[in-house]
Order: sequence, then structure tokens, then C-alpha cells
Amino acid sequence: MKTEPGAYSWADLQREKRTHWDGVTNTTAQLNMRAMQKGDTVVVYHSQTDKAAIGLAEVVKGPYPDPTDEAGKRVWVDIRVRRPLARPVTLAELKAEPTFATSMLVRQSRLSVVRLDDDQLATIERLAAQPPPP
Repeated sequence: MKTEPGAYSWADLQREKRTHWDGVTNTTAQLNMRAMQKGDTVVVYHSQTDKAAIGLAEVVKGPYPDPTDEAGKRVWVDIRVRRPLARPVTLAELKAEPTFATSMLVRQSRLSVVRLDDDQLATIERLAAQPPPP
């Protein structure tokens, strides 16, 4: 899940512990949110300034109707903070990884909610555990 740190940051989630994920209007991003299930791991990614994966969260409530959407087409999910990554993993690092070659995270940068497979999640965690590139 991408967020602009000036609007809602990883620090905000850490402070609040739990939040609903709202404001997603893109059809593809909404489809990705509809596929989320309780217990799924969420990578929180700061877009705009940092352009990096920052921390891990967990879906605690699967998709439910967005109460602000009069048309009834959008959903929200609730997430809770799990843990920060050992260090931010930048978009440049992810683009250099073969497991992300076809990922919408690097191919469609404006998409705010992107599905990752298990290998991609493992890659983020592996990179976070390594020293940053020079």
C-alpha cells in the first residue's frame, strides 16, 4: 500500500497502531483491496519523497463498504502495524531485482495498492536486512 508521507505516514500508523485504508478510487487498486483477507501482510510504501518500502502491517479486517461512497462501489480495509523494516528499501533497489520485473509496483507507479507475491515480499525483507547500496 502506497501512501504519501505528508498525508499519512508510517509514523502515523505506528502511533495509531491500527487504521482503515481509505481514499483509494482507482479501479485496479480497488480490485487489489477487494482481494485482501484478514491476516495478509501489507508492505507500507512511502511514495513521492522517499519512494521506499518502510514497514510491514497486517490486514485485520477484510474489505467492507466505504461509508463515504454513495455509489457503493469502493471498499476499505483495516490494517494494524506489525514492524518497521530494518531499513527502507528504495524503488531503485526493487527495480534492480528480477522478482519485480513484472510487478505493478515498478511498472505502474501511480497505482496505490499493488499485489505482491511471496517471492517479492521475501525480496523486500531480504533487502531490508542488508546494508544499503553505496
